[in-house]
Amino acid sequence: MVLLAKKKTRVLIVDDSSVVRNILSRELSKDPDIEVVGTATDPYVARDRIVELKPDVLTLDMEMPRMDGMTFLKKLMRFQPMPVVVVSSLTAAGGELAMEALANGAIEVMCKPGSAYTVGDMTVELTHKVKAAAHAKLRPIVPQADERPPTIGPTLSKTTNKIIAIGTSTGGTEALRKVIPRFPVNAPGVLIVQHMPENFTKSFAESLNRESAVDVSEAVDGDSVVPGKVLIAPGNKHMLLKRSGARYLVQVKDGPRVNRHRPSVEVLFNSVAANAGANAVGAILTGMGDDGATGLLEMRKAGARTVAQDQKSCTVFGMPKVAIEMDAAEEILDLQDVAPRLIQMANEPEAASKAK
Repeated sequence: MVLLAKKKTRVLIVDDSSVVRNILSRELSKDPDIEVVGTATDPYVARDRIVELKPDVLTLDMEMPRMDGMTFLKKLMRFQPMPVVVVSSLTAAGGELAMEALANGAIEVMCKPGSAYTVGDMTVELTHKVKAAAHAKLRPIVPQADERPPTIGPTLSKTTNKIIAIGTSTGGTEALRKVIPRFPVNAPGVLIVQHMPENFTKSFAESLNRESAVDVSEAVDGDSVVPGKVLIAPGNKHMLLKRSGARYLVQVKDGPRVNRHRPSVEVLFNSVAANAGANAVGAILTGMGDDGATGLLEMRKAGARTVAQDQKSCTVFGMPKVAIEMDAAEEILDLQDVAPRLIQMANEPEAASKAK
């Protein structure tokens, strides 16, 4: 019997810095599942290399000569869509650029360290993101029509408010743009863990806030979780739900990575299971790996309503797939159905039967 060799992910590195190109080439090539097929110094060279080398994934800098990375990304997604991981020296001040890159089709965005010689420190995470990007589904970038958010009934005016907890990773920023803006102004308090680097979550929250009826912000330790408020875990910090009598609040803290992530969906979901139980609704959306699957199961065991995004609408069917296999998800939904169903579940007085 002839065993076929596993196909490697072919990567083209686009960066004007020779130091960065050499470091990324060396470090990514250490992974047996990745083959760096070439490098390019600017978008014009990259265009020719894409035709010649047919890479599976592009790593792309934003600041380059002759054509900036954002312009190139837009052209690429229009004429020859392919998975792109942006690796750029984006700072807190440039976080909006990261959001723009994701909105224009990038699968992931990573912040390049201040010194080119420390780029190697980020390559473990970059390796995971490149491999996730290789399996990501690409979708046309089409403006979404405005929709009137559903309203919710009087059952949320009880002493203790309902909680919605959402976890997501690869493809999650654009998925959340299709979920959060559909929540009504009086939606339950929402807690989100989106795997993102430090500094990017604040810009993401601000951009999402501009699109939504609910108030969206990056979480600060001690923030109250109340109707109409969405809190996004800060990059490089865990976020947990705490309870003080009938009042919910969040704890934002340091701590070891869980499932390779900080913030971790697992940490959030476990805290929601322990402190909200049947008063919560949980959703696990697109993402690589298994972060949050066990936590969603704990939520369901505690009486919470739970959903997972279906394979067809996921960018990467990793986290939801594991949750579904564990029977952590009560329902499996297309992304367009997630927002109204979460609101409906939160409005229903009785939780469904717990997971066995």
